[in-house]
Amino acid sequence: MRALAAGALVGLALAPASAGPSATRPGPALTATPTRLTLAGAQRATLTVTNPGATSLVVDVGRAGFLRDRRGGPLVAPRDVPRAAATWLGIRPARFVLRPGARRALTVTARLPRGAEPGDHDALVLLTTRPLGRAGVAVRMRIGVVVVVRAPGRVVRRLILGPLRVRRLRHARVLEVLLVNRGNVTEILGHGSVRVTLARGTTRVTERAGGRELRPRTSGVVLMPLRTGVHGAFIARVEVAAESGRAVLRRTSRIRV
Repeated sequence: MRALAAGALVGLALAPASAGPSATRPGPALTATPTRLTLAGAQRATLTVTNPGATSLVVDVGRAGFLRDRRGGPLVAPRDVPRAAATWLGIRPARFVLRPGARRALTVTARLPRGAEPGDHDALVLLTTRPLGRAGVAVRMRIGVVVVVRAPGRVVRRLILGPLRVRRLRHARVLEVLLVNRGNVTEILGHGSVRVTLARGTTRVTERAGGRELRPRTSGVVLMPLRTGVHGAFIARVEVAAESGRAVLRRTSRIRV
């Protein structure tokens, strides 16, 4: 498995196309929109790829499995990882040339195998660049777009809140919350949806986590920096609100930080 820069999977911005190269246009560059495709069963969608740079590029299109590490970082994985949809996808064209300022629409089609398990299955569309002919720059870029295919059937949501721990990362202390997704769809946790409140007497300290996703039948941790000066024994209250709109998960425990 190979790590893929988070910016290649999330937050890609579509740069505006122009008529041709200009002095203000950057060097080799590639963007794609949307950054995430969701297909309900055997559907198709359009992915737009743009070259905002000053160099003509050949773009090769591939497919791969998709995983996240324990802390939510994206990984390029083999096609046969559990709940992968890479082999379900057809992408056209498989190779194309982008001149400076040009854009190209790709068609992504999902074909579900017989007996596909209900719920979310995901994959990556990988876009890898190389120079056009011998005159191009030797830099190769690769970006990935997450594709989620939801197979029809009963949707199961079962997010479980695990224990809270204190960890030391480098020179900082962090609160670590364990989450387990035993459902069959991806749980999306928005910014601030995981919150820890430490209480002792009249003292209250609240920390909130950034957003992350938890794939079906996987576990992961959410980390929150613990501010300087907070030490000793506390009552910790953990609250998690998933985007599914279900009731907030809560857990209370004693902890020493």
